[in-house]
Amino acid sequence: MNTDGLRPDRFDREGHDQLVDVRDLQAALPGIHRLRTWAQEALALAPGERAVDIGSGTGSEVFAFADAVGPTGSAIGVEPDQNLLASAQRRATELGAHAEFHPGDAYGVPFRANSFDAVLCERVFQHLTTPLRAAREIERVLRPGGRAVVMDVDWGTAILHPGARDITREVIETLLASTTNPLSGRRLPGLLTKAGLEIDDIGSHALVQERAAGAGSLVTKISAMAVARGRITEAQRGELLAELARGAETGDIHLSVTMFAVLAHKPEAG
Repeated sequence: MNTDGLRPDRFDREGHDQLVDVRDLQAALPGIHRLRTWAQEALALAPGERAVDIGSGTGSEVFAFADAVGPTGSAIGVEPDQNLLASAQRRATELGAHAEFHPGDAYGVPFRANSFDAVLCERVFQHLTTPLRAAREIERVLRPGGRAVVMDVDWGTAILHPGARDITREVIETLLASTTNPLSGRRLPGLLTKAGLEIDDIGSHALVQERAAGAGSLVTKISAMAVARGRITEAQRGELLAELARGAETGDIHLSVTMFAVLAHKPEAG
């Protein structure tokens, strides 16, 4: 994913042009990988099953699906970004992977109802203006008894320490204001339930910035946005970054956000 700027139309043309991603939080990637491992284990794909990753990016999880379902199954990625789609298709060819990639998005998965045994959707709902529509699309394409894992960040869980409380609050509020659906993580169980799915388990992981990184890319970007929007002054931003740098030297620093993963299934017709 391009963390220099997420195009607003990748998932939702009406959404904010989100300029940050959890990968801006240094050391976030191992945490994401741990949740992905949890997701793959929770979905427990078997040979011959059909699985789809909605918002599949460059296809890493689809290739894991392909290994699990084997040549008798189907591993499919759905991705609206043509560049990412082309990259995933090239990788599939290079790897000789039994994987398919199709254009589509969270509002329109290009397959009929009851098509899949398993659905994965990671870091998509935070970009959506109408996330319930996406939850209902997941329910639509799942067969009865099929399972889904939906993963997303809840930016409302962000912790920024040290720093004056009023300044850190304004920086976090800027982060929330620049995200289309910033509290996505906490809303996932309710959305999936409302769409007709039943919740089986919830996992989470606090993505914690490495102390030595100081402010890191995430806070550097968001604090600059807070200045541009008039929420804090440049002098206040400078003091915050200096405090974080001092905190990195003394060990008195904590920057984190929590990502949630929800496992659900579609009830059997009764």
